[in-house]
Parts: sequence; structure tokens; C-alpha cells
Amino acid sequence: MTPPLRRTLLTAVALTTLVAVPCLSAPAAQAAGTDPWVRAWGENAQGQLGNGGLVAQQTATAVTGIARDDVRELSAGGGGTGTTANPFAVALLKDGTVKSWGSNATGQLGNGTTTNQPLPVTVAGLSGVSEISAGANHALAVRGGRVLAWGSNAKKQLGTGLDTTNPYRTPVPVQSLDGVRDIGAGCDFSVALRQDGTVWTWGSGANGRLGTGNNTDRDTPQKVPDLADVESVSVGCDHVLALTADGTVKAWGRNTEGQLGNDSTADSNRPVDVAYLDAVAEVFATSASGFAVLDDGSLAGWGKNSDGQLGDGTKANRTTPVVLDHLRGVQEVAGGADFTVAALDDGSVIGWGANAAAQLGDGTTTSPASTTTALPPGSGITHVATTITGKSGYAY
Repeated sequence: MTPPLRRTLLTAVALTTLVAVPCLSAPAAQAAGTDPWVRAWGENAQGQLGNGGLVAQQTATAVTGIARDDVRELSAGGGGTGTTANPFAVALLKDGTVKSWGSNATGQLGNGTTTNQPLPVTVAGLSGVSEISAGANHALAVRGGRVLAWGSNAKKQLGTGLDTTNPYRTPVPVQSLDGVRDIGAGCDFSVALRQDGTVWTWGSGANGRLGTGNNTDRDTPQKVPDLADVESVSVGCDHVLALTADGTVKAWGRNTEGQLGNDSTADSNRPVDVAYLDAVAEVFATSASGFAVLDDGSLAGWGKNSDGQLGDGTKANRTTPVVLDHLRGVQEVAGGADFTVAALDDGSVIGWGANAAAQLGDGTTTSPASTTTALPPGSGITHVATTITGKSGYAY
């Protein structure tokens, strides 16, 4: 999902050649402001770190040939463990083309094959793209206000009305939807925000994640009823957050861990208000949690917290937001299965939660008591991403 629409997107120039870049071995080697590359760390068994190898990385290493100044947006998808793991990443460049790397078992790299790619490849036939998003096993792009999709369609998440048994290895158009300004891909479902402030969903309806009042799968987009004036959306694995023009945060979908923030653990197939939130500037849905940046610069979090991924000093799930006063200057938040990372306004990247797979990028596999640093202040980083249900992180 693109950073919330209130923020000016990065601009850059597209790469014309791929350059092999050596990996940095320790945080001390990461000289502030001198390294131009997109960075990645954590699990790498499917090549999702994009450095040409399959070895996990404890520190932030360079994605080969992808300079952060050339990236408008990066989104990472998939995750899981063992033979079901399918982590991958997609990067939108300023020239409107899209690169992808990592797992490709369901064609989610969009390059016409189902072969994993540990180095960035070009998504076939895409130009003029303005937004991208990676889900569990599919990806979305916006071009000229219309949505294109590729990868698995097993739960109708491509929104094409087409056959669901075979992966789609190159982008295909989503049916009957135009005027789209933002998109989000979750675990087996998709979300689109139109210019008119309405939200449309399709794919798996399990846990009410489509927000349409039932749990029925949809193979073409359907409008979320009773929801208007939406400014931004953020999509987790199986829940959605929407920030409206009046500063209200709406949520729907799975709620087992309290990720809807409405003082309940009951799923909701219609939008509900996230409780006790005022003066919200931005919202971020992680895998099974939610975060809001408030107008005073503080951060609030709710939802799954079994590994300390909310950063509140506990491991108790939160069904309503808790303000994290010690986390200020947050520009962007992303989170995977059991961890959270954030880009701060000083150019640093910090993280909290589980770290057994080096998913926090601090050079260790030890889970911190509070927060830890993956990249120091002055690194020039303004954005972060993670695999949606996995243990890999990205910074650019």
C-alpha cells in the first residue's frame, strides 16, 4: 500500500542498468547519508531480499541495482514458513515501470514465469503505473485510474471474473473499476480507494474482510456500503483500516487479536469505529495490528501483541489503542508476522517485537526489551515495508 495520501510521494529516476552492490556486514558500516540503495534484511530463503543470494541477513543489505532515489513506492508480500512460504517484493520506479523479486510460485512477480528470482526483474507490460501493492500471493497496480492484477486468483483476489485455478503470470485488468487513486492487497483479497472517497473490495470474504456486510467471496469489485469521504486505506493480512476526512478511523475484517480496535474480539463484516482515537494524521495496518500517527506526533497501537510488536512493553493483545509516548517522530510503520519497523523523521529505522529471524535488522537475533536500531539517523530513509506475514524488512 502506498504511504497515506497526505504525504508527498518520493520522486526519482528509473534505473537503466543493474549494478552489483556489496552487502554491508554491520550497522557501524552504514555511514549516514552515503549509501544510495534500497535496503533489506531478515529471512531470504526465496530471494526476497533481492541481493542475488538466499542467505538470511542480520543487517540492512543492498537490494541489487535498486537505488532508493529511483523508487516511488515499495511493497512486500507473502511470508509464512516452509514449503508454503511465498515472500516477494515489488518496487514502483518513477518512470512508471515495476520491478519484482523473491518467490514466484503463483506468478506474483508478473514476469511471465513461476520461477523464483533473487534479483529484481521487470513486471511484464507495465508502464505509466502510479500505485502498487503486494498481498500474500498476488499484486496490484494502478495505471490511469484502473487496476491491474497478477499472481494467484484462487480466492478471486484478482477481481477479473476469470478462472481461479491457474496463476496469472502477467498483469490482467480488474473488472469495472476506474478513478482509483490507491490500492491495498491483503491475504487473498484486494481493496481500492477511488477519487470520490469510496472504497471497493474483492476476493476472499472470510472474517468479513471485504466490509460488504457478509462473508461471501467476490470475483469483481463491490463498494463498501455506508463508507464515504475516505482519505487513505491501509490493508493488513485480513483486516482493513480507513482514515476519513473528519479524522475518524474505520476498520473491518478479522478481529481475533483486537486489530479492529473497537474494544471487541468479534470479526466485523462492516466498518466499525476504532475507539478512543482523535486527531489522527495517518494510519498503518500491519499483519494483525494497527497503528495511528496522531497530530501531536505520538503513535498509538492496537491488535496483536503476542511478541511485543505493539511496542507498549507488554505482550498482551490490545483491543483498543494504547498511546506509545516514547515513539515520536514516526513517518511510516510496517509490520510482519511478529515484528514492527518504523521510519523516523531523523532518517533512522527502528524496530520492536520478535527478532529470532533477524527481522529487526540490528545485527542480532535477540528480541529487544524496547526498540532497536536497524539504520542510524541520517541514513536518508523515509519509508519502510515488510513481507505481509513473513520476517523480512525493507527501507528506502
